[in-house]
Amino acid sequence: MAGIVSSNETERVPWPLLLIVSLLSGLPYLAAEVYLLDGGWGFPLDDSWIHLQFARNLAAGEGLSYNASELVSGSTAPLWTALLSLLFLLPGPVLAWAKVLGLAAHFAAVLGVYGLGRELRLGRSFAILAACLTAGTSWLVWSAGAAMEVGLFCALSSFGMVLHLRERRDRKRHPLSLPVLGLTLLARPEGALLLVSALADRLLRWEKRDDGLHLELADWRRTAQGLLAAALAVGPVVLFNLWVGGSVLPSTFATKAGYGRSGLPSGQFLDTVQGILFQAQPVATLLAPVGCLVLCGWLGSSRDRGLLPVVWLLGMPLAYAVLSSDRLLVGNFGRYFFILFPVLVVMAVLGCQELLARLPGTLRLGPVTLRWPVWVAGLLLLPTVFAMVRGVGLYTRSVLNVQDSDVAMAKALAPVLPPQAVLAINDIGAMKFLLPNRVIDLAGTATPEIHDWARASMAEVGSHHPGILAFIRDQKPDYVVVFPNWFPPLDRDPDFTPLLRLQVEDNITMGGDELVLYRTPWTRYPLTGPAAGPRPAVDDSLPNRGPSDDR
Repeated sequence: MAGIVSSNETERVPWPLLLIVSLLSGLPYLAAEVYLLDGGWGFPLDDSWIHLQFARNLAAGEGLSYNASELVSGSTAPLWTALLSLLFLLPGPVLAWAKVLGLAAHFAAVLGVYGLGRELRLGRSFAILAACLTAGTSWLVWSAGAAMEVGLFCALSSFGMVLHLRERRDRKRHPLSLPVLGLTLLARPEGALLLVSALADRLLRWEKRDDGLHLELADWRRTAQGLLAAALAVGPVVLFNLWVGGSVLPSTFATKAGYGRSGLPSGQFLDTVQGILFQAQPVATLLAPVGCLVLCGWLGSSRDRGLLPVVWLLGMPLAYAVLSSDRLLVGNFGRYFFILFPVLVVMAVLGCQELLARLPGTLRLGPVTLRWPVWVAGLLLLPTVFAMVRGVGLYTRSVLNVQDSDVAMAKALAPVLPPQAVLAINDIGAMKFLLPNRVIDLAGTATPEIHDWARASMAEVGSHHPGILAFIRDQKPDYVVVFPNWFPPLDRDPDFTPLLRLQVEDNITMGGDELVLYRTPWTRYPLTGPAAGPRPAVDDSLPNRGPSDDR
């Protein structure tokens, strides 16, 4: 472990301390969840259920499918899907195991941040500070409890950067960083930008001469070897996406990005990203630019560490600002940008270390002695702890939102919905995982062909709603379950009869405050009884059942 996390083989990595800090950060979230759900488990996002559904079908030999045997390039994190699929081999509720896996990935990311700090010349105490800040970052803890892929990406990216920095310093090392960073692409699509940035940072060498800073091209042969290894790791998934979806990107990209882009960075978007980072790490967000300037100042000197952390931290928001269309492409609560927190924290602590190196170690005010490092550590840690404590309430409220809507609808339908009935829904996670029925995804992740209808409608009338409604009429599902706020036409169309309305109290998570079940004009399988019910208790026996025969 020491050889991976630290460049000094004899250095003792403080993993017990970091493990304790990671557990102390995550356990309050899970304890509050179990208390509110009377001993059960839930998720703060419907997307968590989507991951589990893909994983369950994969574990059952159905491949990367959502409806059994209907292959689709909808998983944005196939590596995380593969890891989750292993949990179905274990006894007990898979939701609990998913949370254990999420916490394990979070801890791995914390260790990676410690190693990254040491490679960027942070002192041991400062590297521990960066790791503790990462362990307590509210949105990272939130993601661990949600069993999302964020922790896996952060771990792979941090350890990949550690290897990258070592290889950049010693060009004779085997190029292991590129395949590791290539694996980040299998944890989140943004890994493509990280891999390209690492490739550029590896090939370009800065040299400081008397007449200024020179940029040269480094030897590319070892880099080519590493790139080949990365291609072997990523290639099968890219080819699968091309074969199934006709694009190297997963079908989810069209779902999230919308149907029109300006091609120019959005200032509003960049301000939104800054706000996402500031909410959980306010002081670190302000200090990270100092660390970025420090790395720039080292270029061409014996301290040169390249610019990969800087390019990653600044480049990803800029890339999304260009890709974003009429919507802010940030994900629920800004979760697409949670993967920036490890580098943000390391850059902030690096900036603090360099600033403190230019100050006296202590400041004396009469009989009072102030130690600058202690005060700076407190300045960084206190807002982190405050945001983490506040995050417990946000986390549990989100869990209840999902329970009150998608989970409650699935529980209400389970005893009365014939398994042959087809559901058209815009939140496909919990309802598909908890019901045996085939689903049509109105958002397009599991049913990507809907995007063609939506794009044509957008081009013709400037709205995707008529296209989606036409797609529903073409597919003729038995029932439709949507948030009217997301898709108002159904509430106005006399052909669709509302059968059940569920209210989502104190909603901060879902697509609307009301989830409605509609009967369609083509319903072939009537309900066997009335669909009704407030939020039911969570049944831990459901998650480990095998995939349904919903072909």
